[in-house]
Amino acid sequence: MTREPLTESYWPTEAGEVREITLPELLREATAAKPDQLALVHGAADPAERREWTYTEFLADTEAAARALLGRYQPGDRIGIWAPNSAEWVILQQAIAMAGMIVVAANPAYRSSELKYMLQQSQAKALFYAGEYRGTQLRDILDEVVPESPELKDLFCLDAWDEFLSTADSDTSLPVVEPRDPVQIQYTSGTTGSPKGALLHHMGIVNEATLVGERAGNSGENGVCINAMPMYHIGGGAVTELQSISAHGTYVVVPSFDPGLILELFETYRGTHGLFVPTMLLALLDHPDRTTRDLSSITTLWTGAAPVAEALIRRVTGEFKCRTTILFGQTEMHGVISQTRVTDSPEDQAATVGQPLPELEVKVVDLLSDEVVPIGEQGEILCRGYQVMLEYFQNPTATAATITDDGWLRMGDIGVMDERGFLKITGRVKEMIIRGGMNIYPREIEDLLFDHPAVSEAVVTGLPHEQWGEEVAAVLRLRADSEIPTATELKSWCRERIAAHKTPAHWYITGSYPMTASGKIQKYVLARNIIAGETEDLIELQLG
Repeated sequence: MTREPLTESYWPTEAGEVREITLPELLREATAAKPDQLALVHGAADPAERREWTYTEFLADTEAAARALLGRYQPGDRIGIWAPNSAEWVILQQAIAMAGMIVVAANPAYRSSELKYMLQQSQAKALFYAGEYRGTQLRDILDEVVPESPELKDLFCLDAWDEFLSTADSDTSLPVVEPRDPVQIQYTSGTTGSPKGALLHHMGIVNEATLVGERAGNSGENGVCINAMPMYHIGGGAVTELQSISAHGTYVVVPSFDPGLILELFETYRGTHGLFVPTMLLALLDHPDRTTRDLSSITTLWTGAAPVAEALIRRVTGEFKCRTTILFGQTEMHGVISQTRVTDSPEDQAATVGQPLPELEVKVVDLLSDEVVPIGEQGEILCRGYQVMLEYFQNPTATAATITDDGWLRMGDIGVMDERGFLKITGRVKEMIIRGGMNIYPREIEDLLFDHPAVSEAVVTGLPHEQWGEEVAAVLRLRADSEIPTATELKSWCRERIAAHKTPAHWYITGSYPMTASGKIQKYVLARNIIAGETEDLIELQLG
């Protein structure tokens, strides 16, 4: 479709096939179309522990689990899942949706205070949990939390999953579920304040995932998605999973991200695509097995959730010999709101996050006036359409601060729109550095530093300064084969390429960054630690 060039940073709705559909309808459609197709694989590291389901078997287990739930709870009840990725996670999620209930997705890395907050805030009636996660017995944490969670009625260990399925009564009727009924509460990463629970609906997560697959070129049947994104995150529990079911494909769910295992699963199951944040892509590229595995089945690698540098795109397309698509969005919008096409130019693939998905309005507004800004000018990105979340669960104040009276959702991302509607993300409203009254956007400096021959990753943040208000600091992760550059060398290299006020005044080297569950680097943790002098994990480079 050819559009007239935009005259301001506003993208009007583009028609698309958005369906009134629910998760159980999607699964039943796939089963009717491909009953014997391999639908779901538990991609354990040990091949002897791998398990597989056809669509017929997947639907049967989902219906059994839904009936087992309905023997205990009512439609609308919140049901928690506190476990790493597994096939049971996927089936349980589908069953909760089929029973008209709401998934409450919990990171298995949560400890007692985090889990207690989530259970209390969501008023969950039951919690399904893993027996063990990374050496921790999760039941020990539950023993602390349960007495302070009055709404919680039952605990189910996923180690006894078959026993739970056996309690299903085949005579139990399954409820009618509507497309805009709530289906998940996804908690934000909680980088500032307590996490907020974005309440999502069936129609939002199904259509968003379907449209992402179509734009990525992975909507045809017989696609195989290899997924290590957490199922308790929108990337796993919506985008990749539901895209695979929508395309009647195979979904290989991996317990956790292990680059060697991912490469082996791509080879074994002839994987065609998967979603990997930039740090994951770097690990896959640098793993010694990459050159020994047959990865010729890969057609497209999806990435996003964090800034994607041009140099990384060049490496992925060149070394995997595949296409890429860049995804951008957030949980409150049911996942992706804009995406590059595999047919977009290399420049657009590397420098933008593409155009908005169908049936969405998107605009870029001035941070102070909320007026739409001219083409090419930076501002906050707002969205409106069917993808806007229902609310922040039980949090009307936060909901009102995020969704305007006329239905626009404030994303908190700073970006630029060109005359074609392509978006470029330049930062976060809360991450913008103000030095001497000048607005500095960390993303611009991070992209620049990624091109330095010694730098593998770069994080730029602001530090308080008495005279300037804030100063720019860079925390770098170096390539394995590089020597540590001096601060003077780094400063000189930057000064040849950007203005003086944008050049970092402080330089640090690290081996790893603090991360959220979704693979986003926690800049505020880095800044907080530097300000507090807690820099034992950092090497500070002194200017000469």
